[in-house]
Amino acid sequence: MTDQLPSESQRDGMDPARASAFQVALGQAPSIISGSALPPFFHQLYFWSPRPPAELGRDGHPAVGMGLIPNQGLPRRMWAGGRLRFAAPLIAGTEAERRSTLDKASTKTGRTGPLGFVTLKHEIWQEGELRLIEWQDLVYREDPSANAPKPQAPMARTDETEARQVTFDSTLLFRYSALTFNGHRIHYDLEYARDVEGYAGLVVHGPLLAQHLMLLATDLMGPLAEFSFRASSPLMHFEQATLCRNANDLWVRGPDGRQCMQAVTLPRSE
Repeated sequence: MTDQLPSESQRDGMDPARASAFQVALGQAPSIISGSALPPFFHQLYFWSPRPPAELGRDGHPAVGMGLIPNQGLPRRMWAGGRLRFAAPLIAGTEAERRSTLDKASTKTGRTGPLGFVTLKHEIWQEGELRLIEWQDLVYREDPSANAPKPQAPMARTDETEARQVTFDSTLLFRYSALTFNGHRIHYDLEYARDVEGYAGLVVHGPLLAQHLMLLATDLMGPLAEFSFRASSPLMHFEQATLCRNANDLWVRGPDGRQCMQAVTLPRSE
């Protein structure tokens, strides 16, 4: 007899006003109304899981060990990457259900100390049809130590055939946190991000970088069938980034040439 994987289910009305507000935050003209197909990854705006203050960790996220994510004794959380399969677009204003399971969890010791790895699997159903499967990869680690070696970010490729410059500021990070109901303090609390978690500034959300890459891929390649991404170095709110694409490969390059994220996409065949 096999153990049942932890799971949970949520329903959401997919309010088009939330997606329209996100378009405005990105500097786009608001065009999404009820019945519109949502752009890829806009489902991040939905399926909120609000918790009372007593059930939050020090970082503003829901405390580990209370839901799908096990408590591995490691306080710092990062969204390391993910994979998505797009079967059909999600429709704004039509109720959807997200079915989530803990896909796997493990720990190991890396160069900077113990690491915890968690993968969540989400299926999103709408009108009785499976529209999207997402695997969300999270990493947990210890607080930074002054004596620990600083991780060296890889340098990004420079052979892009298309590129776009993007900038971020604390207002955009705050608005994205609000629209996704993400309480992680590294994105809006500069003192916490700098003094507790050791960052040079506010951290640009990994999913926000992935969102930009998916919008770029969609603009250049049309509807997406699959998309996978991996974060490799955090980007700060005061840094300009370059979104790059060469064939099916995409990446985010920081102002010093470092690789912040890499991705691979597969366009949908018509």
